[in-house]
Amino acid sequence: MKKVFVNGYGSIGSRIAKFIKDDPDIDVAGIGKHSSNENVQHVINDGFSVYVPENKIDNFKNYDISGSIESVLDDCDLVIDASPGGNGYTNKKNIYEPKGVKAIFQGGETIFSDKAVSDLLFNSSVNYDAAFDKNYVMQGSCNVTGMGRILNPLREKYSNKLSRFDVTLVRRWADLEQTDKQIIDTIEMTEQPHHGTDVKSYFGDDAPLFVRAIKVPTRQMHLHIMDIRFNEDAPTPDEIHNLFQNEYGVAILWTAKGTKDVRDFAESTKFNFKDTNMLHIHANMTTSIGDTIQLMYSDDQTGIVIPENYMLLQAMLFQRAYDDALKRTEKLFNMDEKKKLLEEHFSKS
Repeated sequence: MKKVFVNGYGSIGSRIAKFIKDDPDIDVAGIGKHSSNENVQHVINDGFSVYVPENKIDNFKNYDISGSIESVLDDCDLVIDASPGGNGYTNKKNIYEPKGVKAIFQGGETIFSDKAVSDLLFNSSVNYDAAFDKNYVMQGSCNVTGMGRILNPLREKYSNKLSRFDVTLVRRWADLEQTDKQIIDTIEMTEQPHHGTDVKSYFGDDAPLFVRAIKVPTRQMHLHIMDIRFNEDAPTPDEIHNLFQNEYGVAILWTAKGTKDVRDFAESTKFNFKDTNMLHIHANMTTSIGDTIQLMYSDDQTGIVIPENYMLLQAMLFQRAYDDALKRTEKLFNMDEKKKLLEEHFSKS
């Protein structure tokens, strides 16, 4: 059995911890908390031991704390760092490297510049085996994970017939749980979004991918609008849909009017956290004109990276074969059943 510590219990950390505790090969050693507030008791009530920075223990005297983060890591095999973006690099330098413990970082970090947490940005369908011999790996953000999941099958199927990808990321403003984060009545443009550069880290710098991003006032999901250009007549919409029909973590929906429809169905069907953990191709919006396919798909922003973290954990700790890791992921997340329910509910009338 391997001991895994989850450092942070926000949108990502809470989901990861609650899923991986059901893996018989994993012992969740505890949860790292850095702020003394009511959320500490929530973690304890969820059945996890709480550890805090050594120099802040006195701040948590009102809670039943199990010890310091520094001490618990002496007996851990891996940390899943789910701290706020930018803190991962500091944690790596100050704690993980001195302790000699492996770590997974989230999409708020970077693999570039002098603040790089790793030299590998992970996408299970693209570079799963590359994580086998790594001590530090960054899991791609929700948008980066989503683009990779769409682009990889297209590249494998059409290869040199592809000439260019233009993607507009319509990003949600805040997560469902971030009720303290005000949603502003505006559409905000993002200068020099990192997402394209991140995707090129595993597809190559010369990949003809061009990304623009805006942020809109919703908590529901991201929406990607992707123009796929070919150097000949583009495939038909049916051919594109057939390509993704059996793709893991991609559902094909025909009648969802918007992202809230999908989220509301996930809630009514009692999916954990209201998450689908996948992408949803809005098939009624797929068009083929000349050399271009236009594809729209929504991206379950918090949910999509949780199975990916679990795939990465399996690669780093157990070096499991990809198919075995995928089978174990399915057992925890029931992605095939969720996909079936989604596609039946939003089927073509």
